[in-house]
Amino acid sequence: MIFIDLVVCLLAIVSAVWAIIARNLVSAVVLAGVVSLAVSYLFLRLAAPDVAMTEAAIGAGLSTVIFLIAVRRTEEEEKR
Repeated sequence: MIFIDLVVCLLAIVSAVWAIIARNLVSAVVLAGVVSLAVSYLFLRLAAPDVAMTEAAIGAGLSTVIFLIAVRRTEEEEKR
């Protein structure tokens, strides 16, 4: 189990750094969602299921969708 936790930590760190250096906004938003999902798994492993569910719902779910909608709308405005 510790190996899986280390892999998830590494995934979160790599995804966060990749999101920072990404040129494409959509991929940066998706990578930020991956970070939130990895962190929610780590919260679950730390015996905080309420925090894990909130992070998964808000951080990985709702925030990612809202940011993707915002990126799409700004791209449409730039094309006009």
